[in-house]
Amino acid sequence: MADTPNPIQMQKFLSGVDYPCSRDGLVEHAKSQGADENVLEHLKQMPDRTYDGPNAVSQEFARS
Repeated sequence: MADTPNPIQMQKFLSGVDYPCSRDGLVEHAKSQGADENVLEHLKQMPDRTYDGPNAVSQEFARS
C-alpha cells in the first residue's frame, strides 16, 4: 500500500465540501479538486457513511 497521505493535504482537496457529505461525495469532490490517487484511495477506504464535518473526516482518515 502507498504511504498514508498527510491529513492536511487531504483536507486541502476537500475545501469547499458541503457537509454533511457521504464518503462517495468526498471522493468525487477531492477528485474534482485534483487529488492524487493516493489521497483518493485512502478516502475510498473510509467507512461508507455520512460525515458531518472536516473533523469527522480527519478522524476516519487517520484510522484507515
